[in-house]
Amino acid sequence: MPVLKDKVAIVLGAAGKDNMGQVIARMLAAEGAKVVVGGRGTDRMAALADEIGGAAYECDITKKDQVDGIVAFAKERHGRVDIGVNATGWGLLRPFEDTTEADLDKICAIQFKGPFFFCQALVKAMENGGSIIQISSATATIMLNHHAAYMGTKAGIDHVVRTVANEYGVKGIRANSISPGVTATPMAGDSLNYPAVLEAFTKEYPLGRIGTAEDIGHACVWLARDECFMTGQNLQVNGGLTLRRNPTDTELFSVMPPEAIAHLTA
Repeated sequence: MPVLKDKVAIVLGAAGKDNMGQVIARMLAAEGAKVVVGGRGTDRMAALADEIGGAAYECDITKKDQVDGIVAFAKERHGRVDIGVNATGWGLLRPFEDTTEADLDKICAIQFKGPFFFCQALVKAMENGGSIIQISSATATIMLNHHAAYMGTKAGIDHVVRTVANEYGVKGIRANSISPGVTATPMAGDSLNYPAVLEAFTKEYPLGRIGTAEDIGHACVWLARDECFMTGQNLQVNGGLTLRRNPTDTELFSVMPPEAIAHLTA
């Protein structure tokens, strides 16, 4: 029997074709969940919703009214909300001294304020308990140069997730985050298409490969199950990367073509 039969799930960050949010949504649906997918671009999500027998809702995570709206939509449509997954993100790579106030405003809105709003809406809607899942990053723990704003906001929302777990466990709500390493998804762009760059990352993974969106999806399915007796935790679903390190910029620049370096430091 599907392990999430009759559960109602919301997955934010599911607008990009075959991105992590879409993969997670498919896997939750395959386990029986009724899935509402959200993101910027309803047309891009409509095909996914049709494919998985779910629904699509236009939701910019930086807009509190839209975040509240998708949770209200899911509850009105299905009568309950059991699972909320936030897979949104902005992979900002910018030298520390070049990071602007506009950069900080944008990434805080996407990776801190928006997820905060989502947690607020979910704890109000989850009358029968539930599972909140935030997609974080291994770089909230280990270093990667030119990534300070991204890393800081991911680490900050991880701590908020722990707060939610502590305060709302009494309602049967579990809240956890998952930290991938570099993952073969659209967010990674073209950088992993260069064999030397891929090798520079892969050698740091004890399990011998970088992660996939499916790896994260399997963890989401487990966290979403009623049998999961875990809350307030950050799962390092990254093949052991945090036992080691990411490549340094010197190591990466030595193997990257000029056009890729320009993109990394733009």
